[in-house]
Amino acid sequence: MGLELLLAWGLDLWLGDPPTWPHPVRGLGWVINALEAPLRKIFPQARQAGIALAAIVVLVSVGLVLTLQCLASRIHPALGFICSVFLIYLALSVKDLADHAQAVYQPLVRGELPAARLALSRIVGRDTANLSEPEIIRATVETIAENTVDGIISPLVYAALGGPGLAWGYKAVNTLDSMVGYPWGRYQEYGWASARLDDVLNWLPARLGGVWLALAAMLIGLNGRRSWEVCWRDGRKHPSPNAGFPEAAMAGALGLQLGGLSSYGGQQVNKPSLGDDGRDPELGDIVQALRLLNAVSVLTVLGLTLLSVLINFMLTR
Repeated sequence: MGLELLLAWGLDLWLGDPPTWPHPVRGLGWVINALEAPLRKIFPQARQAGIALAAIVVLVSVGLVLTLQCLASRIHPALGFICSVFLIYLALSVKDLADHAQAVYQPLVRGELPAARLALSRIVGRDTANLSEPEIIRATVETIAENTVDGIISPLVYAALGGPGLAWGYKAVNTLDSMVGYPWGRYQEYGWASARLDDVLNWLPARLGGVWLALAAMLIGLNGRRSWEVCWRDGRKHPSPNAGFPEAAMAGALGLQLGGLSSYGGQQVNKPSLGDDGRDPELGDIVQALRLLNAVSVLTVLGLTLLSVLINFMLTR
């Protein structure tokens, strides 16, 4: 599996997520939206409907991926290998995350706040219409940190553990969480199962993310020691059991304070502060956050590839 991980990661760095290509995540989104109305009619309670939604989407996703890989392998082992690489590539978001962050950064460089707010609204759930430049930068850094886990570490970890099938099982759960896993409004009960599944699957990758962000900070000349200290000091403060660890590690590496007051659907949410209150966010923080993103992706894929090689060596002795 080590070679598949390396090739899939390289393919993602090269191609990213071309907007003109059909992507399975968009298909998952369509299915999730289409199932809501019938499931709410079938099940008397919203939580029951949400459990059914999560079960259907995850099982269908894993089943389709395993079927496709099995068919490709039966035609020819080389085709099965290519199919495995391509399916893992589709589960990754290294270049896509960097491109979206750049889409926020470039308007800020030109002083175009409305364009930056619009670009930010495509990658965060919070309200962006009235954000100031420092608030836009802070939100961008936070989403880079959180999606370092969601879009890179977790898919690679699950691909290493169980190939494309497990990687897409994770991807299905993560997509469910991003669409219905909100602890308020119409999705409070309906999205409960999706949110809890995402919490479970991201528990280990989020903590690995904190470790690797601190190590990456040290390797690229940022404050790795402070990143490590802030990660384990503040990571548990976040309302999410997982998102706080990479965000706190990022805050420590950059010398920023993340968190604070945000608006979601018009509702004010005051998240605990992560990091030390030293200075306002600056444009260069997005650049440094992207450097950390790239360094973490390298550490993750190389570490998992090496682990895979060692396990295979031990099993074949």
